[in-house]
Amino acid sequence: MAAWVYILRCADGSYYVGCTTNLEQRIAQHHAGTFTGYTSSRRPIEVAWVSEHQMIRDAIAAERQIKRWSRAKKEAVIRRDWDALPGLSARGFQPASLAVRPSRRRRDAAAPQDDGLG
Repeated sequence: MAAWVYILRCADGSYYVGCTTNLEQRIAQHHAGTFTGYTSSRRPIEVAWVSEHQMIRDAIAAERQIKRWSRAKKEAVIRRDWDALPGLSARGFQPASLAVRPSRRRRDAAAPQDDGLG
């Protein structure tokens, strides 16, 4: 049975990731605000990205993975910029605000001193 993973862009600029076996019906439910939840208070929504999977378990796994991703990584998926994904991974990407800064301590001050007395 086919299943889809999708990313919605909400009116407030946030993203919602979901999966379904009936894409048309599920998107209509998001548009209508049928279910109380994340998107019902952030309408209107627009479909930003969709991926079809042959097995529901694959779609669920993809949904769970994408939900954990950063906004920047989700936006790369939406742009279909697959080459950017490795650089945006948690292990390879640090926003400038989180970048490691060099220590203010002088290196020579931290190194043990040799007084020549042996």
